[in-house]
Amino acid sequence: MASPRHGGNVVWAAELAGCFPQDILDFSASINPMGPPDSAIAAIEANLDQLRVYPDPTYSRLRQALADFHHISPDWICPGNGAAELLTWSSRELAQTKTTYLPTPAFSDYWRSLKAFDANITPQPVLLGATSDIQHYQVCVPESAPDCGILINNPHNPTGALFDYSDLCDCLDAFSLVVIDEAFIDFLPPGQQPTLLPLVGEYSNLVVLRSLTKFYSLPGLRIGYAVAHPDRLRRWQLWRDPWSVNALAAVATEAALQDRAFHERTWAWLPPARQQLLSGLRSLPGLRPYSSVANYILVQYGGSAVRLQQQLLQRHRILIRDCVSFPELGDGYFRVAVRTPAENQQLLEALADSLDAEFDTELDAEAAAG
Repeated sequence: MASPRHGGNVVWAAELAGCFPQDILDFSASINPMGPPDSAIAAIEANLDQLRVYPDPTYSRLRQALADFHHISPDWICPGNGAAELLTWSSRELAQTKTTYLPTPAFSDYWRSLKAFDANITPQPVLLGATSDIQHYQVCVPESAPDCGILINNPHNPTGALFDYSDLCDCLDAFSLVVIDEAFIDFLPPGQQPTLLPLVGEYSNLVVLRSLTKFYSLPGLRIGYAVAHPDRLRRWQLWRDPWSVNALAAVATEAALQDRAFHERTWAWLPPARQQLLSGLRSLPGLRPYSSVANYILVQYGGSAVRLQQQLLQRHRILIRDCVSFPELGDGYFRVAVRTPAENQQLLEALADSLDAEFDTELDAEAAAG
């Protein structure tokens, strides 16, 4: 089985580790370990009878729930089969511009979706910098980019840093289309979220993508949404398949959005758990972890991250995310999710053991060569 381009492929990992998928401790997918919310599970169980009928094709209840959550009109909301589906329609429109600026390293699905529509792509390398403590990146905003678009995510994946908010605002005046993926922004408390969502009403060239699968730990349901001008969303409706969101995903989302206790529990868990993991990674030889505001940490490694990934799977049944699908990073980097303190400690101990094993292997190889 070929190495996956995405995190979370525990079937592939289990085959390599020689165990069952449920035995894998997955640090490769940045999913909230606090979830799914009990409220979402209860909503699914209470609405199993909806499997007998087609969903409402307008998703009026779901759109209203999202509208109430963000205090905007439901006309400006389009639910989708995960943010990935909405990225597809965003990319179709970006492909109609002269070129799409793409800060790199970038999530591999950005390349996939843009290339699917033969978009002209202009990479904008993000300077990771000499320090791993940087938490804000600059966007290279041209004075004017008529008939050009930009696709950007905030927080940035895979580094976990934020882009400068004023730069993002400047993009709205410079580009004819701005698509911002805020898939991980929910992990910041509302007062700390540098979201562009409140500006959608002022800028018809702005599309904000949100994922509901990471924060609420519901990746198997496939649910996300876009916030954009109603004219744009009506155009997308002509392109997409009907009933792209299943009925159980809709009711689970409606319940989860109202689960304030779950939100507060997540916001209380993340900062100390992230700091525990960051400090532990910094204490291990050969690792250079980057500061993050998200629920994942990028790590620069002096050896082969793919080989380290294999060591962790075979020795400890732990899966980390290699960064081979990010060409600018390659085999010298890996990414880990932030999980519970006990699971984070398990990863740190496994890394220490696997790094020792890697060092011993290198010594054996040198001795054999000598």
